[in-house]
Amino acid sequence: MSNHPIVHIEIPGTDTKAAAKFYEDAFGWNIQTDPSFEGYPMFQAEGGPGGGFVKPGEAMGVSYKVGEVLIYIDTDDIEASLAKVQSLGGKVVLPKTDIPQVGWFAVFADPTGNKIGLFTTLPHKH
Repeated sequence: MSNHPIVHIEIPGTDTKAAAKFYEDAFGWNIQTDPSFEGYPMFQAEGGPGGGFVKPGEAMGVSYKVGEVLIYIDTDDIEASLAKVQSLGGKVVLPKTDIPQVGWFAVFADPTGNKIGLFTTLPHKH
């Protein structure tokens, strides 16, 4: 069973490139844009989880709003984690969804309404 650390953070912004530049200049974050995720600059902060900058609106079944940062928690079993969340009064916002060549994610709302993501990476091939 995984320790469930925070592994990814999505920061909404109307201009994702400008947001990425701000955090790069302010905090020295390493910014990269993967050609397969155009318009989604990703960051890596030394000693912390990485993430990306996402435009407000709907994307892959998730609604993003400026001011609502979305964190992702690592899990080795998204379905089991969603079942546990539901048993404790949470609600599934987005069921397990494929991210091609990366893994899977899901989003739930806790009993107070906060949206939180779950993430599972593809098994590494040796």
